[in-house]
Amino acid sequence: MNNFTENVAERLNGLIEKNIDAKKGFSKASENASSSELKNYFSTKSDERQNFVTQLETIVGRTGEEIEDSGSLTGTAHRTWMDVKSFFSSDNDEAMLEAAITGEKAAMDEYKEILDEPLPLGAKEVLQRQLTRIESGLNRIKVLEDLAD
Repeated sequence: MNNFTENVAERLNGLIEKNIDAKKGFSKASENASSSELKNYFSTKSDERQNFVTQLETIVGRTGEEIEDSGSLTGTAHRTWMDVKSFFSSDNDEAMLEAAITGEKAAMDEYKEILDEPLPLGAKEVLQRQLTRIESGLNRIKVLEDLAD
């Protein structure tokens, strides 16, 4: 494949890995949250991120490049999610919400950066929908955080 396709696939693979990390973090938060509302919210976000992974894998597969869904990258957003995942292991709802806010802001930045690049047919629309869902979830987290105070 050409360098353009390889670069796009590499960036999308990075998003796949970050969404896998987010899925795991939200799943862990769901297990540790004290309120049923938070448990449901985090569980829903975990499922959503699994759907994001599936959609991104489909896009990478169409490029003909290899889908990388294991290992780790050294990107800023990835490091942020790795740091955030450790907070999801706590039993403090407020700390988990703060960690989710940090992770979601990092994810939004990563999505916006990739959306500024040339992408394969249909990829931009999928990424924009995912970004919109992340933004919506961030707004919901802020409401839940206000309720937890």
